[in-house]
Amino acid sequence: MKIAFFEIKKEEKEFFQNALKNFEVELFFFKEKANEIITKPYDFDIISVFIYSKIDKTILDNLPNLKYVQTRSAGYDHIDIVECYKRGIFVSNAKGYAGPAVGEFAFGLLLEAIRKIYIAIERVKEGDLNYKDLKGTEIEGKTIGILGIGTIGTQMVKIAKGFGANVIGYTRHRKDFVKTTPVLDEVLENSDFLFIALPLTPQTKNLINSQNIKNFKGTIIINPARAEIISKDVYENFDGIIAADVLPDWNLAKKENIIATPHMAYYTKEALRRIMQISFDNITDVLNKKPPRFCLKEECKQNYNNCKAK
Repeated sequence: MKIAFFEIKKEEKEFFQNALKNFEVELFFFKEKANEIITKPYDFDIISVFIYSKIDKTILDNLPNLKYVQTRSAGYDHIDIVECYKRGIFVSNAKGYAGPAVGEFAFGLLLEAIRKIYIAIERVKEGDLNYKDLKGTEIEGKTIGILGIGTIGTQMVKIAKGFGANVIGYTRHRKDFVKTTPVLDEVLENSDFLFIALPLTPQTKNLINSQNIKNFKGTIIINPARAEIISKDVYENFDGIIAADVLPDWNLAKKENIIATPHMAYYTKEALRRIMQISFDNITDVLNKKPPRFCLKEECKQNYNNCKAK
């Protein structure tokens, strides 16, 4: 069986070479995105990608033997999973790897937004000790709204409670450890700070928009998830602060009320190790002729009306 890895790093290549050495497989490693390599037919049975490889109909047409697409990420919006399942191709993600990394990073963004730590540090470097215009806000006693109570959202709940905050979660499924509601406006109306921990799907795209943002009690949004969950007009017109791990348009980073970083919330040594291990576990499932343990078949059915998942 032929397995191709794209957007691969040195440590990942070493890991998979060693982890898969006892399997009867041929391994191919590419630093480039899949779109840059698969411009003609290849006979790969399995491909492993990261978020910058767009797996669409054109790519799939050039992979007639493909049985399985594995993404080394939690998000899967870069993969046309409807088209994959129409063709009987399994898709899985690295579900569960990012909880501590993204949860902790999100609160780092919140602390920057409410305490202006970076501005203060830069001033001191320049010999300026003035801080009278940097009055902050405390987290303790505030209400934090978290959209999505999966692995990352659950971690955010734990951290929020550690700060002494109240939490309300937006989710379709009741959770025993936190107050939840399936009504978005209820979260918006009661939250001082809003955190986003949802995947990007047709249902969550532009979930926060120019209409419902009017119901938001607070003035700070923390988005370490996909940028498109917030509509672009909110980024452009929101009066409060938006702190994001990625933006729909990097020109927005020039706005004074936007705090932006590269897509790095996941980027810890521990999380990277978990990505590799989860990816290996899913690949070995397929090599052993089983569905991958984090198969996205149900997500396909739930989020895409025309999905024909087999």
